[in-house]
Amino acid sequence: MEKTNNNFEVIFAIVNNGFADQAMLAAREAGAKGGTIIRARGSSNIGVDKKYGLTITPEKELLMILSSVDIKDAIMNAIYASGSGDDNMKAVVFSLPVADTLGLKYDK
Repeated sequence: MEKTNNNFEVIFAIVNNGFADQAMLAAREAGAKGGTIIRARGSSNIGVDKKYGLTITPEKELLMILSSVDIKDAIMNAIYASGSGDDNMKAVVFSLPVADTLGLKYDK
C-alpha cells in the first residue's frame, strides 16, 4: 500500500450528546467529505461543578474529520459557529497534524 505524505490535519470536535450530526452538517457545508462519530464520556475535576456552579454533562460525542490543511480552518470555524447559539452543544474544537496516511483516496 502506498503511503502518502500530504498536508492533512485531523479535526476533533467534542460536543454534548446528540449534537454531532449538527456539527457534521456544518463541517460538510464548509467542505468536509465525511467524519467519524464516537460516543464518549467526559470527566472533570471532582467538585468543579459545585465550586463554580457549572453543570457538567458527562455524555459526549467525538467527531473526527480528516481534512486537507487548506480547508481546516473553515471546517473548524463552521463547527464552532454551528453551536454558538445553542448553550447545550458546548463544542470544543481542535486539530492535530497528520504525518502520513495509508489507504486514503482524497479528492479536493
